[in-house]
Amino acid sequence: MTGRSGSKVERRLTAILAADVAGYSRLVAADEEGTLALVASHLREVIQPAVGDHGGQVIKTTGDGVLATFASVVSALQCAIRIQTAMAERNAEAAVRKRVDFRMGLHAADVVVEGGDIFGDGVNVAARLETLAEPGGICVSGRVQEDTNGRIEVAFDDLGDQTVKNIPRPVHTFRVRMDGAGPVPESRLELPSKPSIAVLPFLDRSGDPEQEYFADAITEDIVTALSRWRWFFVIGSNSSFTYKGRTVDVSRVGRELGVRYVLQGSVRKVGARVRISVQLVEAASGVNIWADNFDRDLIDVLALQDEITEQVVGAIEPAMLHSEGRRIARKNLHDLDALDCFQRGMWQFNKMSEDGYRVSLDLFRKAIENDPELSLGYVGLARALYAGVIYGWSKRVVLDLVDARAAAQTAIGLDPRDAYGYFAASGASLYLQRHRDALDEARKTVALNPNFGFAHFRLGQVLVYSGRSADAVAPIERSLRHSPYDPQLGAMFSLLALAHFHAGAYADAIREAEKAVRLQDGRASLVIACSLVKLGQIEKARQVAAREGVSASVAQMSRLAPYANEADRQEIIESLRQAGLSDALT
Repeated sequence: MTGRSGSKVERRLTAILAADVAGYSRLVAADEEGTLALVASHLREVIQPAVGDHGGQVIKTTGDGVLATFASVVSALQCAIRIQTAMAERNAEAAVRKRVDFRMGLHAADVVVEGGDIFGDGVNVAARLETLAEPGGICVSGRVQEDTNGRIEVAFDDLGDQTVKNIPRPVHTFRVRMDGAGPVPESRLELPSKPSIAVLPFLDRSGDPEQEYFADAITEDIVTALSRWRWFFVIGSNSSFTYKGRTVDVSRVGRELGVRYVLQGSVRKVGARVRISVQLVEAASGVNIWADNFDRDLIDVLALQDEITEQVVGAIEPAMLHSEGRRIARKNLHDLDALDCFQRGMWQFNKMSEDGYRVSLDLFRKAIENDPELSLGYVGLARALYAGVIYGWSKRVVLDLVDARAAAQTAIGLDPRDAYGYFAASGASLYLQRHRDALDEARKTVALNPNFGFAHFRLGQVLVYSGRSADAVAPIERSLRHSPYDPQLGAMFSLLALAHFHAGAYADAIREAEKAVRLQDGRASLVIACSLVKLGQIEKARQVAAREGVSASVAQMSRLAPYANEADRQEIIESLRQAGLSDALT
């Protein structure tokens, strides 16, 4: 049998392993050359040798992915476990910014082999299973689980039937338990409906008993700061500290305290320097959701405690939100309660696409329908409504902005101590040209929760459009510091670039806008073009403006932007005109 290219075609039953790098776009945006070299080294030194040793074949590699086949399902799973184990060891020794986590999907099916490549639904199923896996994890189909169960010392978590893109039938999915433990016992305490977390006492690794107070103080501060997030269920420090001095199993902690997430950390002091290591773990699976190290000079202890607390808590919120969204996305829509609808809605919303926006609107409205007293439902609705206006997806601009502000005010009335309500109100007020209200609401957001990264983003945004761009730089930079892995990182860099532009720092504007472009924020190219115009590099500005898709964002940058000062708007418009975008301005 021959294919369309004239090459030999054969059908073969095979085990298919698909893998990709979690958070690849973020890693590339931070360090493109370094990331490409690092991924290539892992492919060369870890993946290819493991595939070969287990009798497999690497079919193809992409910038962030690998597709391999095996004659044996058992060999394929053994290979996947070996790779993930090796990567965990490598990541443990690497700096946080240099860590690479692979997600893997494994399926067995009949495929078409042609010209050194493979085709068929089986390949698509493996690729979709990969997207269901957590960073550092492996998801397999029911067929793989059945064929390997009892033949390898590994346990599985049954995730049930999963509906995945472009596959007409649900795929029965299992998660491989990388710790090799057996099935997870039932929780002693029922899990709360809210995302739940326990902060275990940080370990003092300094070898100096007198420094133990510092580790305890950081733990206490993080518990207190997390408690300010109204949609978190946080275990009190008195309960958490019962684990102090004990060797603990995270899964057991989760069962005993009835929480889904556990935060662990350690403090090591050497001379006048201190290193604080932190990791957020999903209790049931043992999978790391987020981790970071902080190296600081130990000069002002109280200031250091505040700084570490701010950064840790600011990073945890988007990490937990993303994890909760992925978890709830696996549920049947009919089984969602109001909080589930909100969390699933935020997961869709953070895709920053028109499809995600429309799905999130329906979910937020369903949350309100299920529980009219849940303030977060109104917060989500408000954010989605004004986002639709900002990104050009709304067909009823003024009405959606008015409805967004009304929804945010309802949220504030239901829970006046929740920063989210004021954050949503500020966004709606800004685009309704109510700059004074927007500024007051943004400041209230920061006051209620200083560790909320997007609170500082909103404050900076209001300042930019209120004609105070030089003042806006600091809060925007603080938002990036609080939430360095935020799903909306591109928008954050783009706003920082715009602040630098209006402040006259054109080289800085270009630098930050280029980061946003690498994160697929189309508006940032316009900031680059405008900044090049200001630097007298007209021809280069026109080359940037001529890129595909750039002109589509012109209205957002000029006509629809909520400037209080017409001079700022005209500065943008004139720069865009000189960059060759006159037609897009009409």
